[in-house]
Amino acid sequence: MDRLRQRLEAAKKALAAFEKLATLKYPNDVERDAAIQRFKFSFEASWKAAKYHMSIYGL
Repeated sequence: MDRLRQRLEAAKKALAAFEKLATLKYPNDVERDAAIQRFKFSFEASWKAAKYHMSIYGL
């Protein structure tokens, strides 16, 4: 369960970083690209946490 907690914490941090950029009204090109990368990273971190959680319960 400790590993699951670590994965959930990583997903939470990644989502917080994405939310910070997603709230910008008029992002420039660099900020837009950074938001895309942060979205991708937060999605992957969330997916890995969900996948690990499902593997624990045999789903």
